[in-house]
Amino acid sequence: MLLKLTGSSCSGKTTLAFSLADRLRRVAVHDFDEVGVPERPDGHWRTRTLELWVRRALEYQDQGIDLLLTGQSPLGEVLAVPSAPLLDGIAVCLVDTTDDVRRDRLTKRDPGRWDAAAVDAFLGWAAWHRRHARDPRHRPGVIIGGGWPDMAWHRWTGWVAEDPRWCTHLLDTTDQAVEQSVGQIEQWVTRQRDAHRSGRLALLRGWADRTPTHTDRDA
Repeated sequence: MLLKLTGSSCSGKTTLAFSLADRLRRVAVHDFDEVGVPERPDGHWRTRTLELWVRRALEYQDQGIDLLLTGQSPLGEVLAVPSAPLLDGIAVCLVDTTDDVRRDRLTKRDPGRWDAAAVDAFLGWAAWHRRHARDPRHRPGVIIGGGWPDMAWHRWTGWVAEDPRWCTHLLDTTDQAVEQSVGQIEQWVTRQRDAHRSGRLALLRGWADRTPTHTDRDA
């Protein structure tokens, strides 16, 4: 299955994921940007590259291994990439923090790199992520407009917030020690894998064709 950690820059996704690498059996951990990032990354690049990562997840799936992937693609992009329905399970977690903490982390990570407009863009993207995680009807054009033409947005654009398949777990890392957040992500991964094995996962294979029924919204 694909376990996706998403969110805007400096939420802590990559740090948390790679801190788990030695704790989880039969889980491969990768960062989205490992394949290289263009000078001007955009939605088209992000969605096209996400398809490549989903194909990698399918290769791991054939070996009985789950993929824990960090990156900025939200649930709507994951569900819309062409190969997503072939995954035997999908789970997404939004790793988030407050604007003040994100601004401080950006300054410390990349001193002098970002002007005020760029920082505001990161904060705006984070705010959009929060709303998208709760409701698929929140400004879907933000990701659809500049996406790769092969994306199948229709799979979820008719869904409502109450649809049990629209399921993103939220982890706020503000004021938390890294070890505490790592433990929470480990627990989330364990719950998703258990739900997958027992058939309770909201996004089991077949989700794209299935009429929603009662299930655990966030296992």
